Amino acid sequence: MATKKNIQVGEALQSFLRQFQNLDPKDPSVWPAGPRAALLMCIASGVIALGWFTYLNSFEDELTKAQAQELKLKEDYKTRLRKAVNLDALRKQREQVLQYVTQLERQLPSKAEMAALLSDINQAGIGRSLQFDLFKPGQTVVKDYYAELPITLKVNGKYHDIGFFAADVANLSRIVTLNNIALAPASKDSATLALNATARTFRYLDPQEIKEQQDAKAKDAKSKQKAKK
Repeated sequence: MATKKNIQVGEALQSFLRQFQNLDPKDPSVWPAGPRAALLMCIASGVIALGWFTYLNSFEDELTKAQAQELKLKEDYKTRLRKAVNLDALRKQREQVLQYVTQLERQLPSKAEMAALLSDINQAGIGRSLQFDLFKPGQTVVKDYYAELPITLKVNGKYHDIGFFAADVANLSRIVTLNNIALAPASKDSATLALNATARTFRYLDPQEIKEQQDAKAKDAKSKQKAKK
C-alpha cells in the first residue's frame, strides 16, 4: 500500500516538473498552470521584498537622523551643564569686567570736562616751573567709540623739572600720553632744555556723537551697495 502511494506521489511530481520543460519565455500566457503559478509567486515575492526593503530604508534614514540629533542634543546638554556649573564664576567675571570698563570710562573725560583736563595739563607744567612757549590743542579726531585730541606742546625748563612734568601728566586721573618727544637745549648758552612733544588725550563720545557716527556708517554702507550695483 505504501509503495503504491509513493509511486503516485512520484508520478505526480514528475508530471509537475514536466510542466516546466520547453517553456516559451516570450509568452508566459501559454504556460501550464504550475509554471504560471510559480511565476506569479516569484513576482509577488519580489514586489513584497522590494517594498519591504524600501520601507526599511526609509526607517533607516530616519534612524540615522535621530541618532545625529541625539548626539547634538547630548553635546548641547554638556555645554549647558558646564555653563550651569560655572554660572556663579561667570557672573563674578562679568561683574569684574563691568567694573573694569567703568573704571576705564572714568579715565576718559566727557566733552564738557575737556577744558578742565587741558587746564590740569597746563597747571602740571606751571607747577614744575616750566615756561610754555606753545600749548596748542589740535583738531579733534573722532573714532568709533571715543574722540582723540592732540595738543602740541613746547616748554622750557630744567631737566629734572621736565621729567617731573612728564610723570605728573602720566599720573593724571585722565588718560594723557606724550608722543613725538624731542628734548634739546633751549639755546647754546642756556642751562635750560626745550621739550617739544604732542600730548594726546581722549574722551568718550556723547550719545549724539555716537548716533552721528552710526548714521554716517549706515550712509556709507548704502553708498557702497549702490556703487556695487
